[in-house]
Amino acid sequence: MQRFQSYIDGEFVDGEARFPSIDPATGKIWAEMPEARESDVDRAVSAAETALYDGPWSKLTATQRGKLLYKLADLVAANAQKLAELETRDTGKIIRETSAQIAYVADYYRYYAGLSDKIEGAYLPIDKQDMDVWLRREPIGVVAMVVPWNSQLFLSAVKIGPALAAGCTMVVKASEDGPAPLLEFARLVHEAGFPAGVVNIITGFGPSCGSALSRHPKVAHIAFTGGPETARHVVRNSAENLASTSLELGGKSPFIVFADADLESAANAQVAGIFAATGQSCVAGSRLIVERNVKGKFLAMLKAKAEAIRIGIPSDMATEVGPLATKRQQDHVAALVDRSVESGARLVTGGRRPDGDGFYFPPTILDCDGVASPSLAEEFFGPVLSVVSFETEAEALRLANDTGYGLASGVFTQNLTRAHRLMKGLRAGIVWVNTYRAVSPIAPFGGFGLSGHGREGGLAAALDYTRTKTIWLRTSDDLIPDPFVMR
Repeated sequence: MQRFQSYIDGEFVDGEARFPSIDPATGKIWAEMPEARESDVDRAVSAAETALYDGPWSKLTATQRGKLLYKLADLVAANAQKLAELETRDTGKIIRETSAQIAYVADYYRYYAGLSDKIEGAYLPIDKQDMDVWLRREPIGVVAMVVPWNSQLFLSAVKIGPALAAGCTMVVKASEDGPAPLLEFARLVHEAGFPAGVVNIITGFGPSCGSALSRHPKVAHIAFTGGPETARHVVRNSAENLASTSLELGGKSPFIVFADADLESAANAQVAGIFAATGQSCVAGSRLIVERNVKGKFLAMLKAKAEAIRIGIPSDMATEVGPLATKRQQDHVAALVDRSVESGARLVTGGRRPDGDGFYFPPTILDCDGVASPSLAEEFFGPVLSVVSFETEAEALRLANDTGYGLASGVFTQNLTRAHRLMKGLRAGIVWVNTYRAVSPIAPFGGFGLSGHGREGGLAAALDYTRTKTIWLRTSDDLIPDPFVMR
């Protein structure tokens, strides 16, 4: 059985306790993880604060920080396969996805390495004589990062990369469900030569670890990815330290298909958008909104593609859909499908968990036309697609925006003017047109409403980890008049 350690102040250490990690493909324990509690959190945050203000990190130039990030990127690329295998083992995410995704994670670190010495201040043309005024951008402070179990190395890179580029230090809490890849990633941080305390990586449970981290008085900013309910706890905790927050909270993303679309291309994108990563993606296109006169044809295409998907062990490169990450998640998906069918949704395919070991659930399609199905409102975080139809563009837009979430959306049409109208009308942080799930380190990523606030990726993310300082310099040698002497 493998044993993992936390990484605090440049050292690999055990937590106050340990807990087992479950292999989602078998349902059996495969490793032991360090459980960080309040004392571990305090040590990690204190180390980050010391590194920020007193350690060698505080004396590095922005260019030197960038060089360390370049080295980290190279180490991620060189160790991508090992990291991918760990993520597959600990979370059930299939190896063909983890291998490709982690190889691309290195590009995120390279992007922010190059950005490190391009975060600029400003000179202000002030309206007063004999005054020069500048704005400096400085690191916002110690950052608490809370990362979920799906795509941990990607979802941590979009936080760690920009925060390091901005000069921050941090404590990263890996999810207790599948923390192995992030705990292993700490070894690459160490090998890259980052000073002690700059990056600290721990794992543990919400009440004893996550809460202690998000309310710690030395934390200046909290970057959280997860669900809205946990985010509410994070925001309440931030009232203790008045930390700023960036929240990426998932969604119930609409996938709109018009009759003039390339249906084969749209069907492939829809399958990738909902069944890739076993549906455990914050941008999953979980609500198909299809024009009524092609609904039957399109649904038949999707059914055939869904039933042809190969379900298997995640470590097999031939597997296309693996298990869900936890038994808890499998139970949630199964219960929500059952409730939706009871409400009147028609099961097109899938819907029943298979016999045997592991936390598997088949690709599932629910026809929800004319039904107030809970599947249209609640996030599954699993391989379940809910389908409704429309007749007019206005109806399609209304259905798409009929949600409290607002992270991603997709539009498939050959009509350019219609596409532009929908780009403007969709209430979502991301609009993909005739594609889906495309990402880049250059492009900001984030949502509206229950999908959170703040952006990850691009220059915007790095600026979120800075604060501005206004500097006034009087350039005159004349005596400043005594304000209490009448003249």
